[in-house]
Amino acid sequence: MPSAAAKKSAKAPAQKVAHGRIADPVLVKGRREFFTYRDLGVADASGGNMRAQVMKATQGLSRPTGWHYHECDGQFIYILKGWVELQFEDGKTIKVEEGDSLFIPGYLRHNETRTSNEMEILEVSVPGELGTKPCEAPAGFKD
Repeated sequence: MPSAAAKKSAKAPAQKVAHGRIADPVLVKGRREFFTYRDLGVADASGGNMRAQVMKATQGLSRPTGWHYHECDGQFIYILKGWVELQFEDGKTIKVEEGDSLFIPGYLRHNETRTSNEMEILEVSVPGELGTKPCEAPAGFKD
C-alpha cells in the first residue's frame, strides 16, 4: 500500500525550490502598463499551483484601473512600500498601507482607485495562472 506522501506526489505536479534574487531580477510583462513586474519563480517551481511576483510603480495611478475581477482561487497582496486604495463590490473601500496585507477571493469585482506615487507590492495568486477580466461596475458605482 503506497504512503500518503507517495499518493500526494503522484497527483501533484513536481515541485522544486525557487530562489528569486534581487541581484538578478526576472522582469516579466504584467497586467498594467504602469507597473514593473518581477517574477519570483514560484509558478515554475510549484508546477503552476501558485504565482508570486513583486509589482513596483514610481508614479501613482492617474485614473482608476476600472472594475475587474481575477480568474483564480485567490489573490494575496502584501504592501512593501506605499499604499493602494481599492473599492469592492460590497461597497467597502480599503486603503492597504505599507506593512498591511489583503486577500481578495477569486472572481470578486474590485477597482483600484488611488495609489501612492512610489509603491511596491508582493502579490501571490493561486493557482499560478491569473486571468484579469474587465467588468461592469456594481450597482451604485460609477465606471
